[in-house]
Amino acid sequence: MTLLAIFLGTLAAGVGSVWVAALLSFGALARYTQHMLSMAAGALMATAFMHLLPEAFESGIEPHDLFLVLLVGLVFFFLLDKAELWHHGHEHHHEAASEDGHDHGHAHHHAPKGGSWAVLAGDSVHCFGDGLLIASAFIADLRLGAIAALAVLAHEVPHHMGDLMVLRAGTSNKRAALVKVSLAGAVTALGGVLGFWLVDQLRELLPYFLVVASSSFIYVALADLIPQLQKRLSASETAAQIAWLAAGILLVTLMSSLGGHAH
Repeated sequence: MTLLAIFLGTLAAGVGSVWVAALLSFGALARYTQHMLSMAAGALMATAFMHLLPEAFESGIEPHDLFLVLLVGLVFFFLLDKAELWHHGHEHHHEAASEDGHDHGHAHHHAPKGGSWAVLAGDSVHCFGDGLLIASAFIADLRLGAIAALAVLAHEVPHHMGDLMVLRAGTSNKRAALVKVSLAGAVTALGGVLGFWLVDQLRELLPYFLVVASSSFIYVALADLIPQLQKRLSASETAAQIAWLAAGILLVTLMSSLGGHAH
């Protein structure tokens, strides 16, 4: 039962987020992109602070140890972001050097293709990690797993929107770009199934897995999503941002309260 829930939850989070991203990028929902960012930030913070962390701290493990894991996790995701930025900057540097050499046709023909494969490879690794985190939550509690899957779906939407834009730069075929990113998203399910086996074997480490998941959600919300929302807006636009942020928090809280939190 737990394995089936993990598989369905990771598949919904991995592939579902790609399709929502496609709707926001190419479809009728494009005008709601900012609202989705606010909602995702609220959902991520609520999942981390109201569910994953309390679940980990109820395990009886020394709080100092869990806070240390949280700190290390935040620093790790910061360094991971730095590495990704450096990698993209390195690629752009080589592309610019190629263009300066007056080989414009060669640069424009090959750079998007190489960039797209780099994006897909990075996306697959990221999705695999998401699968492991969702599996940890499902093993702790089925309802907690559902909340984590929803939070991953929400925070992957803006990420996949960027991926789709990069792939569209290399081809005019929207369908091909969508299929490629969907396949990368499906790797979430692979991570979930492997995570079920790994976490089951290392059940005593489950609280630490939950804290690592929390550090991932907190980092994405505060370092990636919130900064995109910090811009000068009118009073009504600011109120809408706050309302959607609150909606993300309330949605996670509502899912948690349905039927009570089982242990």
